[in-house]
Amino acid sequence: MSSTSTEQLSEQLAATTLLRFATAGSVDDGKSTLVGRLLHDSKSVLTDQLEAVEHASRSRGQEAPDLALLTDGLRAEREQGITIDVAYRYFATPRRRFILADTPGHVQYTRNMVTGASTAELAVVLVDARNGVVEQTRRHAAVAALLRVPHVVLAVNKMDLVDYAEPVFAAIAEEFTRYASELGVPEITAIPISALAGDNVVEPSAHMDWYGGPTVLEHLETVPVSHDLTACHARFPVQYVIRPQTAEHPDYRGYAGQIAAGAFRVGEKVSVLPSGRTTTITAIDALGESVDIAWAPQSVTIRLADDIDISRGDLLAPAADAPATTQDVEATVCHVADQPLTVGQRVLLKHTTRTVKAIVKEIPSRLTLDDLSQHPAPGQLVANDIGRVKVRTAEPLALDAYADSRRTGSFLLIDPADGTTLAAGMAGDSFATAKAVAEAAADDDGWDF
Repeated sequence: MSSTSTEQLSEQLAATTLLRFATAGSVDDGKSTLVGRLLHDSKSVLTDQLEAVEHASRSRGQEAPDLALLTDGLRAEREQGITIDVAYRYFATPRRRFILADTPGHVQYTRNMVTGASTAELAVVLVDARNGVVEQTRRHAAVAALLRVPHVVLAVNKMDLVDYAEPVFAAIAEEFTRYASELGVPEITAIPISALAGDNVVEPSAHMDWYGGPTVLEHLETVPVSHDLTACHARFPVQYVIRPQTAEHPDYRGYAGQIAAGAFRVGEKVSVLPSGRTTTITAIDALGESVDIAWAPQSVTIRLADDIDISRGDLLAPAADAPATTQDVEATVCHVADQPLTVGQRVLLKHTTRTVKAIVKEIPSRLTLDDLSQHPAPGQLVANDIGRVKVRTAEPLALDAYADSRRTGSFLLIDPADGTTLAAGMAGDSFATAKAVAEAAADDDGWDF
């Protein structure tokens, strides 16, 4: 490729938008085959990758390349014919760039789907046309709703095995749409496909002339991307304090990090949380240059007018739009560790760049994803459980509600003994009252606060 064409391609890719999406579905619904077909037919697979898949397929006695092997990279996955870990793939078309997370379908890997879908703007839920909507389909729809994924695509796969019958597709689409709508999923698009044959994946199907909607790729390329972080509440978690101590700038003090959401301007009045002190932005440095404004997700250094005690984990926010701080966190969590989460357990809570000690004070309920009922007071959460928790932290946190910001409304619970991630949390809107805070007992060991 010539340097001119390389530059043109770079400019073209820079001008395209980015879509993060995840795939989910029951075992053997064909997720990995769909992803492989999508990559293959959109010409996003390198020659050596395709040759490796063809060789692996022949060694397993298959005449045609098994496109699922493009994403199922672990040896255990290939041996069992299932997806176990989240597989990330990056590809692009002239219209858009993509980050794809292929998530497992097994019930015991629900936590992996939470990982893959946590940053997704779209989820593709696959259904086998022969089986219709099953328990795991409802589970994946519920997880997408809990994570507030704004767009859901129902891909009714293996239409070739039901003679491309429109009534079969229509019945599945109607049932899933009704269920997902009850969950609050804002947008649902149903597409009949055959991942194995390539029908309606990249190219329109010649077997389903009754379908007049987009192919999977066409929908992915045209769906509105709604993750404009510049329109959110402005938040800047401090990652590092810069004090160069040079002769040219002997008093330089800057606060470096990545803007999580919104935009910041020179001259703007900001609050420093959790202390609540206010000051004014005097300068913003980005890539060695001074700028008047910076926005998410840029990495910048912010300088302030006043000498305030600020360290890693503090949060800058516009003074007129600063979140409330709290030590009592109520949230929905997905438990991802093999060891259970129990009432009274000592944990670490990591929110943006801040990590504090905490105690699990209560587990009010566990969600049954099959019918969305609440199992009260389960006592503990085990791997793949989703439930409500109440956590008391040693220090105040500036948490947004997850409904307002997926970036600053999420957190992790971590085992302080070995650093294992225990649960991924989504903060709720309600917190304990000041009276409950005042009544919390303190203990000398620094944990029972």
